Amino acid sequence: MTSFMKRLPGLLGALLVSCAAQAQPFPSKPVVLMVPYPVGGVSDVIARTLSSTLAKHLGQPVVVENLGGASGGIAAQKVLNSPADGYVIFQGSPNELILAPLANAAIKYRSEDFRLVQMITINPLVMLARKDLPAANGDELMAYAKRAAAGGKPLTYASVGPGSFYHLLGEHMSNVTGVPMVHVPYKGGAPAVQDLLAGQVDIFMTPYGRGQVQLVEEGKLKAPAVLSAGRQQLFSKVPTLDESGSLKGFVFDIWAGYFVHRNTPEAIVNVLHKALGEVANDATVRGQLEAQAMVVPGPRPLDELSKLYADNTAQMRAIAKSMNLQPQ
Repeated sequence: MTSFMKRLPGLLGALLVSCAAQAQPFPSKPVVLMVPYPVGGVSDVIARTLSSTLAKHLGQPVVVENLGGASGGIAAQKVLNSPADGYVIFQGSPNELILAPLANAAIKYRSEDFRLVQMITINPLVMLARKDLPAANGDELMAYAKRAAAGGKPLTYASVGPGSFYHLLGEHMSNVTGVPMVHVPYKGGAPAVQDLLAGQVDIFMTPYGRGQVQLVEEGKLKAPAVLSAGRQQLFSKVPTLDESGSLKGFVFDIWAGYFVHRNTPEAIVNVLHKALGEVANDATVRGQLEAQAMVVPGPRPLDELSKLYADNTAQMRAIAKSMNLQPQ
């Protein structure tokens, strides 16, 4: 018997095992939901609210993994470094995938390296402030900021990292008002709020949930303004920045969605798209997220999502260019 004939049974066995593995339906093992910020922030709340429902629709456990740093860039890069097989899903926004590469020279990916599979929330923004900040609306805030700058101690604003959406909001506010402010970056929303509570930073423009509302209601933080076009239900007594004379037209929100590596096979993308659409339509998930002041849009087809993501990429890059944002 030749050497090849002796090895043939083993080769056939290996081939059968390989074919069987390839034939396994997706998913056949736990799926990781990658959150680019530490435990306790709004992004983490979203992931943990829907992870069990997503697991039910996928038929496999969904594990939430938190990995902060570099405005979400560390977690995003880990997704790209993983096989493009749909088993690692990135929960993100334009903040991490469009802006972070424009601001951080260490980040080598581009927004086009990811594919948007489904939106999950549109998040209104609030301006949180240390409890003793002497401002109850946008005009009072800017009056205080002018006095602070004139006194050599400019207003400080927190963000989740250089080049993040919240960093750009602060820079944009400084530019449109002509008032100098100092950027203080953090690895996520939770540590930024901790320093607000300790009075180590003045303001933080951020998505919010029940936890942030409670801190304001208990008097541990202030909310001088919301950034939406109209007042928010959970902050019904808080004015909008648009109501102020100095920040008229300063209206912003942010959305979150689920992304995979752009090379993920279409069949797997379709499975995830269907499951995440079912999650977005789940009454319990919608109710829990809406109770956190989030808007849950209905599921969208993949081609519409691709256009939305491309349009957002163009818009954010234009804002960054107008502000001369340079990678550091």
